Amino acid sequence: MNNQPSFTGFNTFAETWNGRLAMIGLSLAVITEALTGQGIIGQVVAWLTF
Repeated sequence: MNNQPSFTGFNTFAETWNGRLAMIGLSLAVITEALTGQGIIGQVVAWLTF
């Protein structure tokens, strides 16, 4: 295991949480698309033109 400090901010803890949050976001996007019948871009456009 690499115990040297990372100067770029990439470390195991941060990347694990980034992956988990990305999976949650993608799951919510798919569920919302199934419920509304609009894709992600269509939802954003409808929300911005409201």
